Amino acid sequence: MAALNTQTNAAWHYHRVTSHSWESLQASPHTLDWGNYPQPFKIYRDLPTVPLPREWPRSTIPALTAIFDDGTNFDPTARLDLFTLARLLYLSGGVVRWRNLGGMRIPFRTAACTGNLHHIDLYVVCATLPGLEAGVYHFGPQDFALRLLRRGDFRANVCTAAAAPPELRDAPVWLVCTSTFWRNAWKYRGRTYRHAFWDSGTILANLFAAAASVRIRHRLLVGFVDREINALLGVDGRKEVSLAVVGLGAKAKPPGESLPVPALQVAVEPYSRREVEYPEIVAMHQASTLDSTAEVESWRLRAKEWSLQSSVVGEPLPALREFPKDPIEEVIARRGSTRKFQREPIPLPTFSVIVRAARTKIPADFQAVGPLTDAYAIVHSVTGLDPGAYFCHPTGSGLALLRRGEFRHQAGALALGQALAADAAANLYHLADLHKVLPTLGNRGYRAAQLEGGIAGGKIYLAAFSLGIGATGLTFFDDDVTSFFSPHGAGKSVMFLTAVGKPARRK
Repeated sequence: MAALNTQTNAAWHYHRVTSHSWESLQASPHTLDWGNYPQPFKIYRDLPTVPLPREWPRSTIPALTAIFDDGTNFDPTARLDLFTLARLLYLSGGVVRWRNLGGMRIPFRTAACTGNLHHIDLYVVCATLPGLEAGVYHFGPQDFALRLLRRGDFRANVCTAAAAPPELRDAPVWLVCTSTFWRNAWKYRGRTYRHAFWDSGTILANLFAAAASVRIRHRLLVGFVDREINALLGVDGRKEVSLAVVGLGAKAKPPGESLPVPALQVAVEPYSRREVEYPEIVAMHQASTLDSTAEVESWRLRAKEWSLQSSVVGEPLPALREFPKDPIEEVIARRGSTRKFQREPIPLPTFSVIVRAARTKIPADFQAVGPLTDAYAIVHSVTGLDPGAYFCHPTGSGLALLRRGEFRHQAGALALGQALAADAAANLYHLADLHKVLPTLGNRGYRAAQLEGGIAGGKIYLAAFSLGIGATGLTFFDDDVTSFFSPHGAGKSVMFLTAVGKPARRK
C-alpha cells in the first residue's frame, strides 16, 4: 500500500481546508442571504409529466428487519412495477409534509438533509415496466411525478459506465443520485461536498430499507465513468454531478447495446438570482472522477484489497427481545430531525439495536470486504452502560470502553457548541483513517468514506424512530473529535456524527 502524500493528495487537501475549528469559524463568518435562498427542487420548464400513483401495497415486514438487511435477502422474482417504483421514490426522496415558516412554504422530506436544503435529485433509468415505458426520467418530489428526458432502454449505458457486475445486468431499474452543489452551498459553502454524500447517504438508507421491505434486490455502485452518467442525465458535471448509481430489481431481460446519447436541450428554472461556485468543491470532484471503464474496474479491484482491522473487541451488546412491528412506511412518516433531547436514559438493548444498525453491511462496491469507517460513541445516559467514550466493534456486536467519565460538556463542545450533543443519551461518530483509505482507493475513496458515514447516519435515524426515540445529525470540530478519541482514534477523520435520545417536547 502506497503512503499518503498529504502535500499533493486532493482529497486530503480538501478535507483539511474544509475542516471546522474555532479559529476557522471566527476567521470566516458567513451571513445567510435570504433574498437569494435557493429553491429546493429542480424544475424543468417544458417537459411532460408522468404522474406517479400515490397508493401502493404496504410491507408486512417490520422496519427494523428491513433496516438490518445487508442486501442478500432479496427475492429475485419480486415484482418491480410502477407502483413499487413510486413507493421506493416516495420513501427515499418524497415530500412527507409542507409547513409555512417565515412566509415561505417549506417542504419536509422523507430523508434527513443538512439545513433542510435538499440538493439531491433522483433519476430513473429503466426498461419497460408495467405502467411505464423504457426511458431516462427525472423524479420531481414537488408534484410526485416523473419527467421523461430520453425515450428508450439506456440500461446498457449505465451498465457499461459503471462496469456493472454481470449479475446486475438484469436489473430493470437503475437509480442515480445527483447533487446540485449551490442548493446546499448557499449555507454551507465549500463544506457542501461532504454534505453531498451525507445527504445522499440518508436517502440511500431509506431506499435500501424500503427495497428490503418488499424483497427487491438493491446494489450500490460508487465506481462509474462520471462523464458518461452525467451526459446520460443531461447534467453538466460541474454545478450538478452524479454521485452514485443503484441497481434495483432482477430477472428483467438484459439490455442490448448502449444507445447514442445526444446532448439534451432542456430548460431548467434558475435556483436563485445568482449562484456562487466554490472552487474547492469543483477541484475535489474533478480530482475524484473516473474516466474509463478500465479505471472503474481497477478501482473496484482495489476496494477488494481493503481491510479494516479492529484492535479492540469489547463487551458484547444485548439483543432486543422483540422488534417493533411498525412497517417502514410508518417509521419514515414520523421521522424528523430531533430539535431537543430530554436528559433521560435509554435502555441498553435500544442502544444496542442502533449500534448494530449503524454497522450493518452496506450492499455497495466499496464494502466488498468490510467498512471503510470505524464507529465511536460518547455515552451519557444508557441504562446498564457506564458513561464514557467507547469504540464499537465493526459488526456492531460489542462496545469497548476507552475512557470512563461524564462527557456531556465535551460532547456539546465537539458539536460546535450545540446543546443537542450534550443533552442526547449518546452520540455516534464514524471516523475513517484517510491515511489508509486514500492510498488504497484514491480520491474516489473519499467519496465512498463520506457516503458510508451518511448511510450509517440514515440507518441510525430509522432505527431510533423505529424504537420510539429520536435522532439528529450534527456537524463538528474535526480535529477536536479526533483528539477526544485518541490515542485509539489518532490520525482518523470524522465522516459523520449522529446524536440519539428521548425527544423533548418543544413549546
